[in-house]
Amino acid sequence: MGESIIKQRSFLFAVNIVKLFQVLINSKKEFVMAKQLLRSGTAVGALVREAQNAESKADFIHKLGIAQKECDESVYWLELLKETNYLTANEFNGLHSEAMALLKMIRSAIITAKQKS
Repeated sequence: MGESIIKQRSFLFAVNIVKLFQVLINSKKEFVMAKQLLRSGTAVGALVREAQNAESKADFIHKLGIAQKECDESVYWLELLKETNYLTANEFNGLHSEAMALLKMIRSAIITAKQKS
């Protein structure tokens, strides 16, 4: 089932975001953007889980829509952290690629759910 792949990958994405947050606050002393990234990056997986327990198809689509927004926001914070030299290309590339892949999977799940309703 596609959602379980999204569930697994969004959880791993959240784990990596938490690890990056720790590096940003401990080593680079960056707190504001790090906290924003932590919030949006961990919200993706939480919203995917909420969507799995949706009360209706509309609720499922709505929750995935919010997950999509949080994922896109995470992309923004990653890009900003890279452009302001808080992230190296190495730190940025893997997380950015994963965020973009998650974004595509979530969008695809939303489109599929809309087509089925």
